[in-house]
Amino acid sequence: MTDDPSNENTDERWMRSAIAEARLAAAEGEVPVGAVIVHEGRIIACAHNERESSQDPTRHAEMIAIQEAAKKLGSWRLIDTTLYVTLEPCPMCAGALVNARVPRVVWGCDDPKAGATRTLYEIGTDARLNHRFECVPGVLDEACSALLTEFFGAIRAKSKPRDSR
Repeated sequence: MTDDPSNENTDERWMRSAIAEARLAAAEGEVPVGAVIVHEGRIIACAHNERESSQDPTRHAEMIAIQEAAKKLGSWRLIDTTLYVTLEPCPMCAGALVNARVPRVVWGCDDPKAGATRTLYEIGTDARLNHRFECVPGVLDEACSALLTEFFGAIRAKSKPRDSR
């Protein structure tokens, strides 16, 4: 696959928009997670993490995008939408996606510490819940992983004590 956008599939196209949001988060000192919600072939909501700037633990990219999309559509039911997010949703976000009736969720990289759609839990496909969504993992996984690796690597480098020799 080349970098020519005309050759990429639709999921990659929208994930690139989520990656752009994640870069905005990183520039603001937030964990670089970005999300977009697509409805009828266009983005109706885009967001990135805002936990640090707002000091609100619920300001995950997915939560903000869900709220924005609901306002845009005038309904809490986000039927006929797809959420694209750079990191596998956590339990809070996966639960909100169930409650919002989002039918399809696409993510970049898995989250081994909080992933709730495949890694630790499978909330989106749990038959005990009243709604389930299609899960599409690994879209532009390497690019999404690299954002997080670079971000946390920079934080670790800043916190290392300097050699005093």
